[in-house]
Formats: sequence, structure tokens, C-alpha cells
Amino acid sequence: MALDDRIVITGIGLTSPNGNTLAEFRQNLLDGRSGVVDYETRYMGPVLAGVCNFDELRYQKRKEVRRGTRAGSIAVYCSHEAVNDSGLDWANVDKSRVGVYLGITEHGNVETENEIYEISKFEYDTKVWSHHHNPRTVANNSAGEVTLSLGVTGPHLTIGAACAAGNAGFIQAAQMLRLDECDIAIAGGVSESIHTFGIFASFQSQGALATHSDPTKACRPFDMQRNGIVVAEGGGICTVERLPDALARGAKIYGEIIGHAMNSDASDFVLPNATRQAECIRLAMSRAGITADDIDIVSSHATATEQGDIEEGNALKAVFGGTKAVINNTKSFIGHAMGAAGALELLGNLPSFDDGMAHATINLENPDSRCALPNLVANEPRNLGEVKCILNNSFGMLGINSVLIVKRFES
Repeated sequence: MALDDRIVITGIGLTSPNGNTLAEFRQNLLDGRSGVVDYETRYMGPVLAGVCNFDELRYQKRKEVRRGTRAGSIAVYCSHEAVNDSGLDWANVDKSRVGVYLGITEHGNVETENEIYEISKFEYDTKVWSHHHNPRTVANNSAGEVTLSLGVTGPHLTIGAACAAGNAGFIQAAQMLRLDECDIAIAGGVSESIHTFGIFASFQSQGALATHSDPTKACRPFDMQRNGIVVAEGGGICTVERLPDALARGAKIYGEIIGHAMNSDASDFVLPNATRQAECIRLAMSRAGITADDIDIVSSHATATEQGDIEEGNALKAVFGGTKAVINNTKSFIGHAMGAAGALELLGNLPSFDDGMAHATINLENPDSRCALPNLVANEPRNLGEVKCILNNSFGMLGINSVLIVKRFES
């Protein structure tokens, strides 16, 4: 691959239910510390959720927070953190050459539910409806709020890709950098999902909403006692650059994006398809010029739904059975952060390039033989000694699959 086509990650910003910096997030993953808590949501009462606790006012005024959205606040916080971490001389960066590409699962539900609730107090008089509703609910909102906050005048896209969206943000960034549409990309995924009661109610109606007397044990991928999804909010955003630009300014390089792929199942609204997932994984590896034997860590998507875990397990066994690759899961710690899931799952694993550790899948007490995986890292982190290549697997409703492969940078 030509030097100008090599794409690297140079800055990281995140907020998760168990950490607001990469160091804090990583340590809690290695320590087995869950961020799932009891939560109250409108009309449903007590549920379980992954809730973030970051400083909304670090980069926004109160007026900006009130005018905008929760997803926007998460995106603004994480983007500023990523830019600060990157070491870019932001004041002198040509903002017309910066692009913002953020994945999201759904957007507008929170704002619409809130407005309907407010007008219900006034006999549904639409005069009470907020004039901020339209900019809050347009599909480009999260990335657009970032451009306003950071003064970015280059292109921006909010990418609707269900729960494959975190990877999709990075994939879009890599493509736009290679097309010379921008010189710096701010990329990743965000989620405000816990603030809409509808997502909890829908999963409950589907029989796919997790319950447990201990919130920290509620999310149980691959376990016989798993009973559904723990909804979470969060954000994982990076600065992404072409390698020569990063080298020229002496940037810290967290990893190199060497392969990616997206495809569609075309088979069911919600049920994943193991065959299509395996095809997506193989396509990403082919584009990266590697084989399954080159992968050290597979970051699984596993949502702790019965058939979802089985289908993904079949896909991963088909591709990685008999290889050295270990498999772990991040949702078991924080729940399902929807549009941010893939991004947070990747970022939680990136420090493996430095410390050689693979964090565990927690709450795995009675493995389900129907989705038993070779080399699944269960309950305790595993020291691999050296990690060179991570594959991040994500998929979502309406049969969308995404795979991102990141390699330890070697000059």
C-alpha cells in the first residue's frame, strides 16, 4: 500500500459507562469493573442501563447543551478530547480540510418523545412545541454539532448504520482521506439511546431486554443465563490521518487501519446471518492482505441475545477456528452502546498493542455450548505477550455488518 494510502489513528476521546478517558476505560476493562446501573425511564420505571457521567460543560455552554442534543453533547465532548489528545495545533489547522464522520444507530427519538410529553401537559397544543426540534432531529445532527463547536468547515456526515455504525464512521473517514476530501478526519460513533423510553419498550416487547437483580451481572454474552440487551449510551471518537501527515508532525500513533468491509444479510429484519458475517470478515482480511492466522484479538459484537450470540459464534468459529486469535467482548462491561458500540469496543482493545493484554468477557459463568468459541477470554484478562492485529466485528438490525481491522503501527 502506498504511503499516502496508509491511515492511522492519532487521537482518542471517549465517554463510556465505566470511564471517560482511554486510561480509565482500559483499566476498568482489565479490572473487570462493570458500568451497568439501575436506571429510571419514562413510563417503564426501573430498568438497567449503561449511563455515562462526563462533564457536559467542559466544552459547551449551558445554552448550547439546552439547545442541542444528548448525542451532540457526547460527540462534542469526545471530539474535543480526541483533538486535544492528538497534539494537533488546532488553532492553526485549516478547518476546511477537516471532515467529521460519526456513526449513530437512531436519532430524533429522544427529542420527539420529549416534545410530545411536554405538549401533553398543555392538551397537545403544538404552540408549545420547541423551535429547536428540527435542528435537533435532522439526521446530520451529531456531526453537525461537532462542526459548530470546533469551527470545522469541511464535510460532515452522520452515518446511520444501526449497531454497525461505530465501525462505519472509521471506514468513511479512511475512504475520505484516501480520496483527498480532507486531511484530518474526526471519526467514530455516538449513542444517546438510554434517553428514549421507546428503545427499552421495544426490546421488552421483543423479549430481548435484560433483567437481573445485580445490574453489573445483567449483560452476559455467550452465557446460558443471558436474557437480553442492556441499553447504553456513550461515544468513541478519534482523529484519523494519512500516515505521512502524522509522521511529519511527530504524532503518537495508536494504530493503523489496514482493512475494512461492510455488507448486508438481505435475510431478516433483526436476526443476524452467520454466513454473511463470515463473508464480511473474510472480505476485510482480504483487503488488508492478511489471513485469520494474522489476527491476535477478535472484538466480538455479542449483544447477549440468544440467537444473535449463536449466529455470531458460528461466523467466528467458521473463520477463526483453529487459529491463535482470542475473542473478547466489551458489552459485558458497559451494555450495548448502539452507534457507539463498535467504536468503544475498538478503543478498549487498542491499548493491547502496548501492554499485550486481552481484556475478558465478564459474567460468563455457564457458557452456552451453542455458541462456544475457541479461545474466548472468559472472566479474567489474558496476557498474550504481543498483540499486532485486532479485528473489530459489528452488526445491526436490517442485516448490516461492518468489520474494521487495526494493526500495531510499524514504520
